[in-house]
Amino acid sequence: MTDEQRQTLQAWVDAKTTAQRIVLRSRICLLAAAGHSNNSVARQLEVTRPTVLLWRKRFVEQGPVGLAEDAPHGPSTRRTKAQLVQAIVEATLHSTPPAATHWSTRTMAQKFGVSNATVCRIWDAHGLQPHRIKTFKLSKDKRFVEKLADVVGLYLNPPAKALVLCVDEKSQVQALDRTQPGLPMKPGRCGTMTHDYKRNGTTCLFAALNVLEGTVIGTCYPRHRNQEFLKFLRQIDRETPPELDLHLVLDNYGTHNHDHVHDWLAKHPRFHLHFTPTSSSWLNLVERWFGEITRKRIRRGVFRSVPELTEAIQEFIRVNNQNPKPFVWTKKVEQILEKVGHCKAVTETLH
Repeated sequence: MTDEQRQTLQAWVDAKTTAQRIVLRSRICLLAAAGHSNNSVARQLEVTRPTVLLWRKRFVEQGPVGLAEDAPHGPSTRRTKAQLVQAIVEATLHSTPPAATHWSTRTMAQKFGVSNATVCRIWDAHGLQPHRIKTFKLSKDKRFVEKLADVVGLYLNPPAKALVLCVDEKSQVQALDRTQPGLPMKPGRCGTMTHDYKRNGTTCLFAALNVLEGTVIGTCYPRHRNQEFLKFLRQIDRETPPELDLHLVLDNYGTHNHDHVHDWLAKHPRFHLHFTPTSSSWLNLVERWFGEITRKRIRRGVFRSVPELTEAIQEFIRVNNQNPKPFVWTKKVEQILEKVGHCKAVTETLH
C-alpha cells in the first residue's frame, strides 16, 4: 500500500459522509497493511474471515477504487427454478391443503420441499395473499338500476329547497363491561383490555345523517319496531326547518314499509322516501358514520349499563355536530354499473 493509497483510505474513514460499507472495507485494508492477520482483522471489525480476504483481494487488484464498488455476484445456487415457481403459484390459486381452507407458507413449503421464506418471496412477487379474504354480495333487486340512479342522483344533484337525510338503525349495540380494568398506554406499550367481557344490555341507535352538512340527528330506543321508527320520524320533523322538503334514504327493512308508517307519511307530505336496492347498504352514507362511531367510541368503550352507553352515544353526536364533516359521494351511476357488471361476469365465469 502506497502512502497516497493510505491517505485516501484514511480520508474515507474520517469523513462523516462516507458510506459505512466503504468505511468498513477501508479499515480492513488499513489494518492488513499495518501487519494484522486476517483472523485478527476479522475479530476487531466483527466480520468473517472470507470478507477480509475478499476486500484485500479487491484492493490488490484495483486499488482504492475497488473498495468503492460492490463485489460482483454470480448467479445464486439457491435460485428457485421457474417451473417450481409456476407450480407453487398454480397450487396456491387452484387447490387447498388437506383439512384446511387455504394454504399457509409452511404447508406450501412442506408440499414442495422448499423453505417457507421461499414461498413468502414467491407469493409477494405474484401478489398472492391466501390468508386474506374480502366479502361481497351482488344485489338481485329487479329494480337495482332504478333505485341506484335515484339514490346517487340525490347525492350528486340534490333537489332545491330540500334536505337529503340518510336514515338507518344500528341495532343491538351492546353495553359491554370488561372483567378487569385495563392498563393505560405508556411509551413502548399500547393500552390493554381483557379479551372477555360482561354484557349489560343493548340499545338501538336511530340516526339521520345530513348529507350536505354532516350533522346527525340521533336517538336510542330499546327496540326498533315501527313504533320507534315513527317516534324518530317525529323527531326529524321537529329538528329540521319546516319549510324544507325531506328526502330520506332508507334500506328495505320491514319497519320502514309498515302500514302505520305509510299512514303517517300520508299526513306529512314533505317526507319523501328513497329506498336503496336490496343487499346494497353501502349506498346509504349513514353506514359510513356508523363505522365512525363504532371505531371511535363504542368498540373500545367500557359501559356498565345501557344508560351509560346511551349517554356516550349522545355525547359523540353532540361533538360530531359541533364540527361536522360530510361524507362526499363521488361515484357516478355509470361507474358503479360498470364495476357491478365486471363483478357479475367474473362470478359467472367461476361458476
